[in-house]
Amino acid sequence: MKSIIAVAILIVVLIIGKVMMSKLSPDDQASPAQASSKSKTGKDGGNSPFAVIVMVAQEETISNEIFSSGTLVPNEQVDLRSEASGIIKALYLKEGTLVNKGQLIAKIKDDDIRARLKKVAFEEDLATQIEARQKKLLDINAISKEEYDIAINKINILSADKDALLVSLSQTEVRAPFSGRIGLKNISVGAYVTPSTTITNLVQTQPIKVDFSIPEKYNNNLKVGRKVIISTDDDISLELEATIVAIDPIVDETLRSIKIRASVQNTNGRLKPGMFVRVNVPLGATKSIMIPTDALVAFAGGKKLYVMKQGRAKEVEVTSGLRTNKRLEIIKGINKGDTIVISGLMNIKDGQVLNVKNVAQ
Repeated sequence: MKSIIAVAILIVVLIIGKVMMSKLSPDDQASPAQASSKSKTGKDGGNSPFAVIVMVAQEETISNEIFSSGTLVPNEQVDLRSEASGIIKALYLKEGTLVNKGQLIAKIKDDDIRARLKKVAFEEDLATQIEARQKKLLDINAISKEEYDIAINKINILSADKDALLVSLSQTEVRAPFSGRIGLKNISVGAYVTPSTTITNLVQTQPIKVDFSIPEKYNNNLKVGRKVIISTDDDISLELEATIVAIDPIVDETLRSIKIRASVQNTNGRLKPGMFVRVNVPLGATKSIMIPTDALVAFAGGKKLYVMKQGRAKEVEVTSGLRTNKRLEIIKGINKGDTIVISGLMNIKDGQVLNVKNVAQ
């Protein structure tokens, strides 16, 4: 009997609960999370104004310049070798010192050549005497013109032999082809050398040259005679002016760059071939729109900015140019007077309602 009464009471409670739930409105049945979401969303469905900082695009005069890395190379450089083979008789060099053009560097033993020169000199004296006698005989018609011509020819042959020996004698001397600094010697006195033996090297570093490369798109901006600025790692505050002396006519198809050679004065010898230098290449002043680098948003297809149009954010694809530490040039995509969003970029979507809280200068 008691169990039947308990079941009846439970049924009555369930019926009363169902009646009470049916009287609640749909809004009252919403979960607390849903109600909280609705209160945050407001009447516009999640598009409430987003506070941002903006700037107005203005053209600025900027000094266009590009930076490159370069390597110092000698103005002139040569490996000194002998034209003749033989034993080194003397070395007239001190490693690392300056030498003048034409200065004697090394001498090869030349006794055999001098002996032949002496012989030719005796034969030339005799041939000259014979020619003089033949000339007198020809004047009185005692000999034919042919005999006299043979005597003259003998003198000419001996003179040619003498010239050839003098050339051979000069080939036993190694002289500096230009003024410069001698490097380290590779041989000593008494060594046997051939034309393939490097005795030492000679380097001219005043002036000195610098080789560097620039992207091919700047090809038309550089001409021979243009000035560039270089600095070295040992003293980056020291800037030296260099003059472009040559532009490679061929573009590197791998790197898409052009090799440039400039010349710089090196009176104190501070710059050494092989040193790394930084090269600043001025390209002249132009007017461009500059924006903070943080305002640019990169994506898979390129780069974009957010501009404010009629109170809403609008995505605009842009093309950028030169970059400084904090600012970036915009070449294409925006115009002077456009309002550019420069804050909160990660939370903005295309069409977002914006509220300007500050205008940057």
